[in-house]
Amino acid sequence: MFDVLFTSEGIISLLTLTALEIVLGIDNVIFISIIASRLPAAQQPTSRRVGLLSALVVRLLLLMVVQWIIGLNADLFTFMDIGFSGKDLILIAGGLFLIAKSTSEIHAKMEHAGKTEDELKNTITAGFMLVMAQIIFVDVVFSFDSILTAIGLVKEIIIMAIAIIISIGVMIAFVNQISEYVERHPTVKMLALSFLIMIGVLLVAEGLDFHFPKGYVYFAMAYSFIVELLNIRLRKKSGAKF
Repeated sequence: MFDVLFTSEGIISLLTLTALEIVLGIDNVIFISIIASRLPAAQQPTSRRVGLLSALVVRLLLLMVVQWIIGLNADLFTFMDIGFSGKDLILIAGGLFLIAKSTSEIHAKMEHAGKTEDELKNTITAGFMLVMAQIIFVDVVFSFDSILTAIGLVKEIIIMAIAIIISIGVMIAFVNQISEYVERHPTVKMLALSFLIMIGVLLVAEGLDFHFPKGYVYFAMAYSFIVELLNIRLRKKSGAKF
């Protein structure tokens, strides 16, 4: 089973899939970072690590039932000439949740603008278990997308498993730095929430059989982020606070 890892084809597949899993996991990291910020500061690092570890466990468990995942593509029912499979329902539910959650976070951000740190502490009402339940739910949705991508790229389960483990390890190593950066820059956080809304819309569209090339979406996200980095640098040079 491990022989394939020592072939040039296996190594290339592993590197390619690992890089792709890291890119696809960015939205997962962003969501975990933002939702964990609703917790007291002392609990945030733990919630981020537990959230990503739960993503790892979910993805490895899904690999064990890969044939069942493939079977989820079969339509369960048809409505208005659109077939809905188990995978479609999961994507739609996850997309709607992302849209609703991100919109509520943007609303909360706008409502709390200008408040002091002490005032903001009083607005943190989310419990640890509630936050973890939301993170795990989104982990499941993103994991389906991740596993289906892996299945389409490689055939060997061992390569998929190792790529997933490496990619989650990279995310765990940098999630705290990413979270702290997002929290330090309010406009970056707003941009990240906008990305999550866009991803939610994309998931709903996928569930309704409207397929968009994901490369364009991730390119738009990367381009927007680069522009925001330039804006942050410009604001620092001009002495602006935001």
